[in-house]
Amino acid sequence: MNIIIIAADSLRVDHLGCYGSSVKTPNIDEVASDAAVFEQAYAENLPTVPCRTAWWTGRHLFAKRGWQPFEHDDVLLAEILSSRGFASALITDTYHLHRPSYNCGRGFDTTCFIRGQEYDPWVVDESIDVDITKYHRLRGDDSDDLWIPRFTQYLKNATRFKTEEDHCVARVMKEAIRWLEHMTKSQQDKLFLWVDSFSPHEPWDPPSPYREMYKPGYTGIELIDPVPGDIEGYMTEAELNCAKGLYGGVVTLMDKWIGVLLDAIRNLGIYENSLIVITSDHGEPFGEHGMIRKAKPALYEELVHIPLIIRHPERLGMKQRFDTFTQPPDLMPTLLDAVGIDAKNTEFGWPGFEPNGPLSTLTGRSLLPVLSGEIDSLWDYAVSAYYARQWSIRTKKWTYLRNLEGEDPPELYNRLSDSLEQQNVFDANPDIADTLELRLRRFADEVS
Repeated sequence: MNIIIIAADSLRVDHLGCYGSSVKTPNIDEVASDAAVFEQAYAENLPTVPCRTAWWTGRHLFAKRGWQPFEHDDVLLAEILSSRGFASALITDTYHLHRPSYNCGRGFDTTCFIRGQEYDPWVVDESIDVDITKYHRLRGDDSDDLWIPRFTQYLKNATRFKTEEDHCVARVMKEAIRWLEHMTKSQQDKLFLWVDSFSPHEPWDPPSPYREMYKPGYTGIELIDPVPGDIEGYMTEAELNCAKGLYGGVVTLMDKWIGVLLDAIRNLGIYENSLIVITSDHGEPFGEHGMIRKAKPALYEELVHIPLIIRHPERLGMKQRFDTFTQPPDLMPTLLDAVGIDAKNTEFGWPGFEPNGPLSTLTGRSLLPVLSGEIDSLWDYAVSAYYARQWSIRTKKWTYLRNLEGEDPPELYNRLSDSLEQQNVFDANPDIADTLELRLRRFADEVS
């Protein structure tokens, strides 16, 4: 089979039609209608680079690593698939990944980095004059020194976006299509394509008609990239709703171009024999806990609940919705299992790689037994973290958050009666909090 992963950065699960949203995502919804949809998928280690580490190592590293390069003795998903004859490509506009020190292209035969997203130093022409006050608002504090050059850089990059097809998500999908068209001339299977779209990550700056879709009648300033932090005193409710509407527009734009890619996959005749995954690294706060963007480690539902859609070519889990917890480290063992590789009992080695042995450190679990109906549940809980800053654990009933820095006390939420995690019941349930704390610490020890 082929393996095609479509990873969308900062995609809230509640902004997909297949998860009950009114935001228009017909192409993702079409895949979901013929696939397995996971209702309890949660981010493990945030944000961008730590999550990709989890995806590509199959390990829970929240207690050991933060935002850092891959280590020499990491065995990466692309390396394993390459050693088994897969032709592979990483195509992305997630500009953090193109930095050579991170070595995020390791193991892929082809890497293509689309430039110009967010604050990527892509357009450096000093003669270009931009007005950051048109779409941005500073906070008037020490953070201004950080955000002025960032906002300036993005607006310079945006001068290159003349048409919809100039936007990064369109360029990513078109490049993915070019690679598939080239590869399918010589082979129709054992292709591994990882499409890593930075959309719908901020700035939320979609072209028309997506720009107007979810903010009807609004005439104020469009804050396409609010400075992360508290909303009170910084944004009005109308401005917040506008920003969320712009985000929705980016989601629909992204879905349109994912649809273009999926149509090409069908036209090339490889859709039916491809395992297709659509997922995200994390969500995005829009005021649910008084904050805009990832202002601080606040591992609430709106940030850590992620979509996970798996279409298996043998129709495993077809048209089913699964309630088991699952997290990014489970993706790698699932994919290896799907192509018949038992990672923990297979010797891996290639020139320059030591040690030459099985992946005894793999901590993720394959979802195939869930998809095939052999088991009902993969995990009884999910652990999400910002390395060295905050940990959290979720069971079907409870959410427990523990801060590792500062003096903020732990938090406890009843997920059954308070799904948006608004009412902290820690003081009334100290025994439950202690039990979850112990489970969290034991899990950290087990995977470290």
